[in-house]
Amino acid sequence: MEEASSTVSVPDVRRAIGEFIQTRLQAKLDKLKADQRDERERLQAAHEPEVWLAEAARRVGQIQQVTHAIKYIHPDARGTNLYSAGNSQAGDAFVGTHVLGEALAPDVVGNAAALDVYKFLRVEVAGHTLLALALEQHPSLREALSADASKADEWMGAFAGLVEAKGKPTSHTLAKQLYWPLADGQYHLLLPLFPSSLVNAVWTEVREYRFSDQAKAAREAARNKAAHPHGYHEYPNVAVQKFGGTKPQNISQLNSERYGENHLLPSVPPSWRSPEVRPPLQAESIFVRGFASQRSVREAMDNLRSYLQRVKNVNNKAVREGRARRVQAVFDALLQYAAQLWSLPPGWSAEPDCRLSVEEQCWLDPQRSLLDEEFAVRYQQTDWQDHITRRFANWFNARLFDAGNGLSVGENEALEWRRLLDRELTMLHRELRHD
Repeated sequence: MEEASSTVSVPDVRRAIGEFIQTRLQAKLDKLKADQRDERERLQAAHEPEVWLAEAARRVGQIQQVTHAIKYIHPDARGTNLYSAGNSQAGDAFVGTHVLGEALAPDVVGNAAALDVYKFLRVEVAGHTLLALALEQHPSLREALSADASKADEWMGAFAGLVEAKGKPTSHTLAKQLYWPLADGQYHLLLPLFPSSLVNAVWTEVREYRFSDQAKAAREAARNKAAHPHGYHEYPNVAVQKFGGTKPQNISQLNSERYGENHLLPSVPPSWRSPEVRPPLQAESIFVRGFASQRSVREAMDNLRSYLQRVKNVNNKAVREGRARRVQAVFDALLQYAAQLWSLPPGWSAEPDCRLSVEEQCWLDPQRSLLDEEFAVRYQQTDWQDHITRRFANWFNARLFDAGNGLSVGENEALEWRRLLDRELTMLHRELRHD
């Protein structure tokens, strides 16, 4: 525990204590009617500083500061709760309470009627809580609590006991237990506890990303297709677990602050659903309809055009590498599209509705050569590959060049696109023929 600063003075502590008690008293007095004089006098007497502090020191034994609580397992469980900052030796490879560091927010369990004592101990004086001062046995707190030193020490010890476990470690019939196997038929009996402090950190971050004003503004901009300085996070398929029903404070203090909520993120592999692959029937070329109309292709081309506009007057290694990556993204999209068509039943290009040129049929339906001898002869001639690369280069140049974008592409670029695609196609079809 970090030592409290020597700047913590007795008057400051006394003032903080008095203001807390007076605020609580006033909130109760405001609820009374004008004719409830006896109740008013009783409350005022109970909130005399030494009287209230003595009662708070007695009631603090009904609560405990923890990081791991048992009531989340079952609200009637009465076993041990735990305060632990986690195993720092676990490192970043594992997620646990240890990753929170200074951001760890302790929880409090026990009698919900005594949680006001915890709020009292969270009061800060010169940047230090009253609980920290009690744990340090700070002389300013001792003097501020009471003129009777023995009484002040007793109260300070009671308040410092908030962080101590109550009694010996015990389980409960309503708690969960796990038999962990060891060698020679032995086992450990483990009692899992709910990591409330870690859950609170996750809940706080998820809630910020889902419901903060910044997140809402970013989503609104996305819906309106407007620019925004930052993105936003989405958490699909999140379930919300509720603890404590209408009285979440009966579980713990942090549970009350979380409205009893615990976010359950999906911990299953993603369910990939590939779109149905349809043959490009009725199309004279996939560069007219099919490949050219795919969203991934449009985005890759837009990204490449935008990049070329930004660097059109620059030519260095970084620019060339950036251009190559973006060109490759378009090539990858083309080859991925072709691979999808290869997964169709062989011979789809022989359908009467197929209007593709025979060269594109050879490229996109190669397994048809195993069923159709005439088609196999044409496929083996391989000159169709030159037709494909030339058509792709012309399409690529046409998509890059726009009279309004200032880009200039021509025969040299077309030759480069043809060379790159020819290399890719040669390798792919060599593998197909080998198979």
